[in-house]
Amino acid sequence: MEMPGCDKAALQQVNQFWSILDDMSAKNPEEYRKFIERQLREGAELYSPPQPHACIRTDQLGPKKGVLYVNICGWKRVPAPTSHRDPIPLCGGRLETITEQKEYSVVDVAFNPKVLQIIEKDKEEREKIHLLVLNFIQQQHNLNLSQSYKLTTYKIKGSIQDMKQRLMSPKQIKSTANEPQSEPAPSLLQQISSLRLAESKEDSSIQLSIEGEKPARPGLIEVISSTESVQPEPKKPRHHLTVCTDSNGSGRSLKLNVELPSVRSVSQCQLNISQDDILLEVEDIYYLHLPLPELVKEETCTATFNKKEQTLTVTVIVL
Repeated sequence: MEMPGCDKAALQQVNQFWSILDDMSAKNPEEYRKFIERQLREGAELYSPPQPHACIRTDQLGPKKGVLYVNICGWKRVPAPTSHRDPIPLCGGRLETITEQKEYSVVDVAFNPKVLQIIEKDKEEREKIHLLVLNFIQQQHNLNLSQSYKLTTYKIKGSIQDMKQRLMSPKQIKSTANEPQSEPAPSLLQQISSLRLAESKEDSSIQLSIEGEKPARPGLIEVISSTESVQPEPKKPRHHLTVCTDSNGSGRSLKLNVELPSVRSVSQCQLNISQDDILLEVEDIYYLHLPLPELVKEETCTATFNKKEQTLTVTVIVL
């Protein structure tokens, strides 16, 4: 298949650059090493997962009534605004409806971490960002939302893994307030990888981005493109939930015991609780999302970790 002239020219430039890299690796190994490390570092930042920042809860008034949770997170893939006068870039994920004991919806919105660092110190700016988020969701998902919202005590509704999948789905939406936003530019070596891959296939066209594919040529490109390693799925730990009644019968509480044999410190555990569910995550090891049989007072939650028995005990008072 004959490629357009501009594609051939681009491939010729890449081949020239490739020769320069080969010469660098032979004549100046130290510079070559620094160059590769810099490209790997930039690639790792590009593919780093979103980090939870805050979760707000609001009412969905139409077209269908319900509860909506909005996870606000920081993601290095989203560019930072170039100046204070420019619109703030943001990225929205797909809307997901969860049906458990009570039905609710979840949507995720990502900003550059620098934006979230700024609003963390300014209450007025934080309020503006939250209202911007609600307005963005209304426009993108054709919803009618209440402008009155509650900032939850936990940073994320659901799991980081689910949030990442929603944000990285094909239906994700990128915007700068009300202007379309392009994807962050891929690193130079990512572009080279894609061009090399296109060159090796007779019926392929040139693509200036790469989504986790391994190029055909072994060696240099194969190393550069390995930005993420495959992690095993976290396991659901053994657990036991009981409803306890005070000795005088005046109040009740829920007590959850979770066995965590692979955990050595409580610092490995990430615990989030709402009125109707509880989420426990130990990165790459355990994942437990448990609907609660009764509504609870989130602020009364206490958790203790027994190092000897490697068990986590969570207690919370029932409403």
